[in-house]
Amino acid sequence: EAELRLPDGREARLPVLKGTEGAEVIDIGTLFAQTKTFTLDPGFTATSSCISRITYIDGEAGELWYRGYRVQELASECNFIEVCYLLLYGELPDSDELISFEKAVKEEMCIHEKLIDFYRSFQQGAHPMAIMCGVVGALSAFFHEDVDVANCAQREAAAIKIVAKFPMIAAVAYRTAYGLPVVLPKKRLGYVENFLYMMFSDPMTDDFEVDPVIVDALEKIFILHADHEQNASTSTVRIAGSSFANPFACIAAGIASLWGPMHGGANEAVLKMLEEIKTVDRIDEYIEKAKDPKDPFRLMGFGHRVYKNHDPRNVLMQEIAHKILDHTNSHQNELFQLAMALEKKALEDEYFLKRKLFPNVDFYSGVVLEAIGVPRSMFTVIFALSRCIGWISQWHEMMSDPVKKIGRPRQLYVGESLREVPGINQRENQKRIAKEIINSPKKVWSVRRNGKA
Repeated sequence: EAELRLPDGREARLPVLKGTEGAEVIDIGTLFAQTKTFTLDPGFTATSSCISRITYIDGEAGELWYRGYRVQELASECNFIEVCYLLLYGELPDSDELISFEKAVKEEMCIHEKLIDFYRSFQQGAHPMAIMCGVVGALSAFFHEDVDVANCAQREAAAIKIVAKFPMIAAVAYRTAYGLPVVLPKKRLGYVENFLYMMFSDPMTDDFEVDPVIVDALEKIFILHADHEQNASTSTVRIAGSSFANPFACIAAGIASLWGPMHGGANEAVLKMLEEIKTVDRIDEYIEKAKDPKDPFRLMGFGHRVYKNHDPRNVLMQEIAHKILDHTNSHQNELFQLAMALEKKALEDEYFLKRKLFPNVDFYSGVVLEAIGVPRSMFTVIFALSRCIGWISQWHEMMSDPVKKIGRPRQLYVGESLREVPGINQRENQKRIAKEIINSPKKVWSVRRNGKA
C-alpha cells in the first residue's frame, strides 16, 4: 500500500499492484474520494489504463512478448495465422486447431458485394487509408444486429470476421485508389498469400504466382507488428469499445488513430528523410542538423517512446531487408545503402548513444515494402492489416472482463471562471477567425444550395 500526503495535510492510502512482469502500479481509483484531487498525465506516459494478459514490453531490456513468447521466436517459428490464434485465444494452436481456425478465416474472407459497391464511391486517387477507414466503419452496417458484445461466442465470431476480411479490404482499397479491378481471394492460398494475390495479380493472367520469399518476409513483418501493448491506436479501440460500440466501428477508430504520422506513418517518413539526405557523403551534415535543437530536421526511425536500449524487432527487420533486396536483385538500392551508412554513423556518435537513440522497426520496414512493390500510400494500410488481430484481441479481452467501465478521462481546467453572457453590441471583435478561412475559395459543392448562394 502506498501513502500520499498533500501539502495541506490531506492523505490517501492507495493499493500497490504487482503484475507477472514489469513495474508495480499504484491503483489511484479511490484517490478523488480520499483527497478530492485528480492526477495529470498527458499522453498517459505513466498511467496503466487496463489489466491485460496479451502483450508485454520491457523497454529497458528491449523485450516484446506475445502471451509470454518473444516476438523474434514467434516470427522465426510460426506463421501469421498461428500468431493470430495465439493473441486471440492465449495459446499456440495444435495442428487440428490450426486447420479449424484457418478454415474459419478463409470462409469469411470475401466481403459483401454491396461493400464493393461502396468502394466505387471513392474517387480515383483517394488515399487507401481514407478508403479503409470508411469501409471498415461501414462493415458495422452489415454486422450490427448479429453482434452482441456481451456474448463471448459472438465476440469470437466478430473477431474472426475482422481478421478474415482485412486482407481483401486492404487489397481493394489499393486497387480502388489506382483504378484497378477487384480480385477475389482463393481458398488454396494462405492468409498472406491471398493478400498479395488480391493486391498484385492481373485478372487477365491465369498463371500468376505469389513469390514465396516475399510471402515469408511479409509473414514476419505482420508478426512483428501484430500487437504492441497499449499504444495510441489500441487505446483508441479500447476506449471506443468501452461504450459497447460495434467492434467494426471500434476498429475503424483504431485505423484513424494509426493513420497519423506520429504512429503508423513513421516508415514512410524514414524514406522521405533518406531522400532528403540523398547521398552518403551528406550524412555528416545531416547528423549535425539532427543534433541542433534549432534545426527542424530530425532523424526519423531512431529512438522509441518505450524501448530505451534497442527495438527487438529491428534486428529481424534488417535481416528481412537484406534477404528481400538480395532476392529482388536490388541490394545496391541507394536508400538501403544510405540507411545502413546512416545507422552506422549514428551508432558511433556519442550524442545518439547518450540519448539512447537507436534504429527502431520503422527504419528498415519502408525499404522492404518498397522493394516488394508496395506503394508508399499503402505502408500504413499494411500496418493496419498486421495490427487488426492485436486490436480485436485487446477489444475481446476488455469485453470479457466482468468489470466494465466506459473510458472517461478527467482534465485540468484552465479556462475562464464563470462570467455573464454580454449582448452582441458589447462583444469586442478579436478577429479570431483565420484570414485563410475567411478568404478561402468555396468548394464547388458548397457554393450553392437550393439554387441560392
